[in-house]
Amino acid sequence: MTDLWTMEQELYDSGVTLLCGADEAGRGPLAGPVYAAAVILPRGLEIPGLNDSKKLSEKRRETLFDQICEKAISFGIARAEVEEIEEINILNAALLAMNRAIAQLNPQPDLALIDGNKNTGIAVPSRCVIKGDAICADIAAASILAKVSRDRFMLKMAERYPEYAFEQHKGYGTKLHYERLREYGPSPIHRPSFLRKMH
Repeated sequence: MTDLWTMEQELYDSGVTLLCGADEAGRGPLAGPVYAAAVILPRGLEIPGLNDSKKLSEKRRETLFDQICEKAISFGIARAEVEEIEEINILNAALLAMNRAIAQLNPQPDLALIDGNKNTGIAVPSRCVIKGDAICADIAAASILAKVSRDRFMLKMAERYPEYAFEQHKGYGTKLHYERLREYGPSPIHRPSFLRKMH
């Protein structure tokens, strides 16, 4: 049994009957929606190579994405749109996307493990897990589903708005992205509140 399951096994042993992990992708970028995923893995399931999505190559994430979807008891993937990010701020939009992802789970978990230190407004009983995507199997799985889903969306946006080279930076504030923004101005999927910091 890898360390990724330590916390979840303890929770199951303490009487939790079903738990999910939830994580988001895309809080930092200047463009595009924020994605979230929630996953219920069979207890103790070993998926070789499962880890925090940020530590994996794109190819590895794609492979794991398919394995997670195939083996999970249930999973949900959702997003909050740019308009929602602007209206309620990025943190609340990320939590909203997590709620939407958790709502898709069937059966519903009796505990959600949320990556990070904020779980205000999560609709099911939940607990924050700092660096959860590196220490919790269900959160690591959710981080991969959220990241891959968001990357796929940004690749579609790269076809729609080729001038920004979204396929290269996925909307994050890279040098190239800032250069293109200066040249072309923002697109409909840019987050106005994030561009105010631009120099």
